[in-house]
Amino acid sequence: MTGKMRQLLLLRHAKSSWDNPRLSDHDRPLNARGRTASALMGRTIRELGLIPDMVLLSTALRAQETYLLLGPWPEHPLLEIRGELYLAGNQRLLDELHRVPETVRSVMLIAHNPGLHELAMRLVGEDVMVSSGTSHIKRLAQNYPTAALAEFNIPGPWRKLNDGDGRLARFLVPRELATSSVG
Repeated sequence: MTGKMRQLLLLRHAKSSWDNPRLSDHDRPLNARGRTASALMGRTIRELGLIPDMVLLSTALRAQETYLLLGPWPEHPLLEIRGELYLAGNQRLLDELHRVPETVRSVMLIAHNPGLHELAMRLVGEDVMVSSGTSHIKRLAQNYPTAALAEFNIPGPWRKLNDGDGRLARFLVPRELATSSVG
């Protein structure tokens, strides 16, 4: 482990539309609720100063639209759109994080459930999930809604990131942000 603390932001894409049954799952756009939630999450991210150095983004249209609606960014992060993130399981997501250059301090990963939720649970670690009384860990354990964001502090290098290595700093859900102040 190095002394350099890193930040990992796991963002599930916002709510997508099922209006056109002829579209493939990959090509489904956001619905109105998803566009609103993405914009709200973007404002919250900027207000909290959670601006990533790098964004790893699924190729799915709903993930890309989520990313675009998070802006405008005060500084544009390095953007990597990766086909491997589309409907990836938690191990594939972790493998992609292992590939992040060590010079990158903060990464946002925009992907899909159930892989994203499973990855977040792995990073918290089973012992913490069982013993923790904190509300954000309990909420994370219950579900990972669309456009929800988990912020983790990562004490070691990306290439060694593993189960239990993440310290969950906050778990933000759009419907809760709309009714309360962020802090």
